Amino acid sequence: MSHPQHAHAHAHANAHGSLRSHLIGYALSLVLTFLSFGAVMGRVLPPRAGLALIVALCVIQLLVQLVFFLHLGPRKGQRGNTAIFACTVFLIAIVVSGSLWVMHNANLNMMPMQSVPAGAGAGR
Repeated sequence: MSHPQHAHAHAHANAHGSLRSHLIGYALSLVLTFLSFGAVMGRVLPPRAGLALIVALCVIQLLVQLVFFLHLGPRKGQRGNTAIFACTVFLIAIVVSGSLWVMHNANLNMMPMQSVPAGAGAGR
């Protein structure tokens, strides 16, 4: 009778990752963090290449965090989380891009300030 409950508990535990997957994610996160820190502190690369390397390591770190700790992926138990995350990213992108568009258009449509010559306002 306890077999279906045991199977459900086992499936639930696998959906949240195993100790092995968490340790792999932790180790990858540490390696990526130390690589970023080393690239900055060691000044191994020119500034532009260093920035590109740090951005690339940042994106890889984000993917490691999403897969190993937030359990996003194509597997059956993870599809719901992945879909919700994708929808959230899409909505945030709409809000941010819409805000930038409104601010840009507001800046373009502002009336220009009239400059007052120096000393012209002091005599009045």
